[in-house]
Amino acid sequence: MSKFSRFRITRRDLLIVGAVASAALGLPKLVAGRAGGKTEAAASSGGEAGVSTAEVVFNVNGQSRSLKLDTRVTLLDALREHLHLTGSKKGCDHGQCGACTVMVNGRRINACLSLAVMHEGDEITTIEGLGTPEKLDPMQAAFIEHDGYQCGYCTPGQICSAKATLEEIRAGIPSHVSGDLTAPMPVSEEEIRERMSGNICRCGAYANILDAVRDVAKETT
Repeated sequence: MSKFSRFRITRRDLLIVGAVASAALGLPKLVAGRAGGKTEAAASSGGEAGVSTAEVVFNVNGQSRSLKLDTRVTLLDALREHLHLTGSKKGCDHGQCGACTVMVNGRRINACLSLAVMHEGDEITTIEGLGTPEKLDPMQAAFIEHDGYQCGYCTPGQICSAKATLEEIRAGIPSHVSGDLTAPMPVSEEEIRERMSGNICRCGAYANILDAVRDVAKETT
């Protein structure tokens, strides 16, 4: 017989020991929290120690805006929750669907992946800054004409991305499918498809979106 045979631990004993150990580990934090006098309610109201805030000033749709924000707030949340510009959508919140696309200094970005405090002094354009119901932006009008949307959820990001796409092509910025980096960049189906591939349309209106972008490209070249 093994000399360790008398030390038998049942499953019940193991569970009890584990529960006691977990409670013991959490006890110091509980005591420290009570000693500090901070309740969970106080922390949720903004009194939590260690939260860093900063004031950021940027230009949004032609208007200077100043916000004091938690430095962890994304540009998307600053636009939606603080400035109430809800046209930019929160889709995947991981930079994969493109629903949050806005233009910063003329370049398109995924607003969910960028912190608001990084954009001090920047020029930010959201879908609300492109046109009005009375005077639509040419890209907005083209999307309507070609039925480039169905549910409409991804449409603001699609339109912002499409406008920036044409500017990228005109500026000669290459994409993965660009063949000749020295020749004028063509506004081809391949270029548009490649550059717009980061904007997902769950309704599958890709063919109509492509037609809308091509029409605007013809009118502005």
